[in-house]
Order: sequence, then structure tokens, then C-alpha cells
Amino acid sequence: MNGPRQNSTSGRIALVTGAAGGIGRRIVHRLAAEGMTVVAVDRAADALEGLHSIPGHILTKQGDVTDAGQVEAIVSDVERDIGPLDYLVNAVGILRVGELVELSDKDWDDMFAVNTNSVFLVTRTVAARMIPRRRGAIVTVSSNAAHTPRASMSAYSASKAAATMLARCAALEFAKYGIRCNVVSPGSTDTEMLQVSWEYEDRSAATIAGVPEQFRLGIPLGRIADADDIVDAVEFLLSDKAKHITMQQLTVDGGATLGV
Repeated sequence: MNGPRQNSTSGRIALVTGAAGGIGRRIVHRLAAEGMTVVAVDRAADALEGLHSIPGHILTKQGDVTDAGQVEAIVSDVERDIGPLDYLVNAVGILRVGELVELSDKDWDDMFAVNTNSVFLVTRTVAARMIPRRRGAIVTVSSNAAHTPRASMSAYSASKAAATMLARCAALEFAKYGIRCNVVSPGSTDTEMLQVSWEYEDRSAATIAGVPEQFRLGIPLGRIADADDIVDAVEFLLSDKAKHITMQQLTVDGGATLGV
């Protein structure tokens, strides 16, 4: 008689950036529930403390993933004290909205630092350890705005487009080492980031219906995503069920960008 089937990811080690955010937190929760050891990284120390209430083997690391020195220190500590990383999820991200002529230099610099530079720094640092082992999987959480123009979101869209292409080029370079890199691109998702962009008003109905004056299509499936919709895609792309999938961008937006 066969025993219970073991999850293919059970016992493996994953590092998740932006772990205290809406999507990041749910990723930590899911991966821990699947039996992984999860290293949760965020610069918000207080928010990280809340992750200790999540069941499973979760270790928290406070740090700024836009700083190369801190990234190197975090990854070195994990590999030395916990074990070799099997997975990386780049889930950190920030959004500041505004017309292009209204955006400050700081808005632009901050969004590229967090949304793009961190992906470069963390992916480079983790991949350098994965390459000699000739295994690993990396998922970068981007946005459907990376491939569809959005009014008042120019810097965000540009930073996510850069992160998306960086991840896909990395996939091409790392394929010969057996390392897979993929992208998950959410649309409107029920997180604090969305509420901030709405200025804490409920704009669900308008978002689902579309906003013609902003040249924005609605959501054909008729609902705002919840974080678990995004996590499902991340979990799949990390798993052995996706062992022959790399360099792909999976858009999870209810059809809002019409499959583009």
C-alpha cells in the first residue's frame, strides 16, 4: 500500500523578497504550507515579525534588497546557516502613480531601485550559488503593466518591463545550468498596493468595467484578483510540474490585457 504522495517541493529552501507585502506574504504562507523552509526578506522589520504567526518553517531576514552589500550578506548567511537555496521569488515592488510630468526624480529612482534593481541584485547573487549546483528555479513577480501602457503609471510600467526582460534574459543564460526563470504578471489584485493607488476608495466596479477616459479595458472575468490567484501561478512555476517551462511570462489578470 502506497503512503501519502510527497510534494515535490517539500523540504526545499526558498527565499522570498517583499515578503511582508500583500502578495509576498501569501507566497510565504503557501510555500511554508507546502513543506518548504522559507526565508522571508523585507526591509519592514515590524511587518516581518507578523510572519512568525504563519504555520511552517519560516525564517525572517530584515534588509534592503536594493543594496548590493546587504543582498550579498543575506544570501551568504542563508547558504551558510540554513542550506542551499532551491528557489527564489522576487516579489518586492512599489507603486507611485501620477502623470509623467508630475513624477519627481525620486519617484522614478525609487521605483526602478525596488522594482528593477532589486531583481538584478538578488537574482545575480542567488544564481551565482545555483549555477555550480546546476539546479534551481526563479520566479519574478512583475505586472501586466509591463506590456500594456497604463495612464499615470509610466515609471511603474517601465520598471516592471525592465524587470520582466531581465528575468527572461536570465532564463536564457541560465538554461544550460538547469536553472529555470519565469515571470508572473498580475493585474489588479486585492492588496494594499491597489488600495493605495485607489486612494483607499472602492473602485472595484470601475476597474472591472474599464475606464474609457484612461484607455483602460475592464476585466472580462468580472472580478479583482485575490493574492492567492497570483500565488497559484508562482507555486506552479516553482514546482516540478513546470520542469520544462522557462523564459515564460504568465499573466494573471482575468483577461484585462486581452492576452497580450
